[in-house]
Amino acid sequence: MQLEPALRRLDRLAGGRQADHRVPASDDPRVRRAFRAITLLLAAGFLLGVATVVVAAVMTIGGDDVGFAVWMRCLVVLGITTTLFYFLWRARAGWYWAFRRLQLFSRIFPVVALVLAAIPGLYPFWVVTEQILFAILLIGVSDYLQSDAVRAAFPKPGR
Repeated sequence: MQLEPALRRLDRLAGGRQADHRVPASDDPRVRRAFRAITLLLAAGFLLGVATVVVAAVMTIGGDDVGFAVWMRCLVVLGITTTLFYFLWRARAGWYWAFRRLQLFSRIFPVVALVLAAIPGLYPFWVVTEQILFAILLIGVSDYLQSDAVRAAFPKPGR
C-alpha cells in the first residue's frame, strides 16, 4: 500500500487552497538546523505530554481525583504535538501549507495554554506548570519558524 496518496488526501483537507503548493527542499544549513531544533522542541513537548498523562494516571490510581479538565488537557497536549509533528514532517517535504500551519499553531497554542494557566482554580499547580513549559517550547518553535532563513525557504505562492 502506498502511503503518499492517502497523505495527499489528508493534506488537501488540512492544506486548503494551498495544498498543492510545494517548494524545493532547502540546502541552507540554517534551515536544516532550525528543523532539527523544532523536532527536538516538539519531542520535548510530546514527552512533557506523556509525563503529564503518567502523573495523572498515577494520581488517579493512588486515589486522587484528578478531574475531567486535567484529563482533557493531557489528551489535548498529546493531540496538539502529534498534529504539529505531522505538519513538521510535511513541511520538511516542502509543503507550503504545512509550514504555514506549523507557524500559525505554534503562535496560537502558547497563547491558549497561558490563558488557561492564568484562570485561577481551573488546573492544579502541576498542570499549570506543564502548560507554561508547553507554551515555552512552542514559543521556541515559533521563533525558529520566524527566522529569515526558514521564511525564505518557503516563499509565498503566487495568486
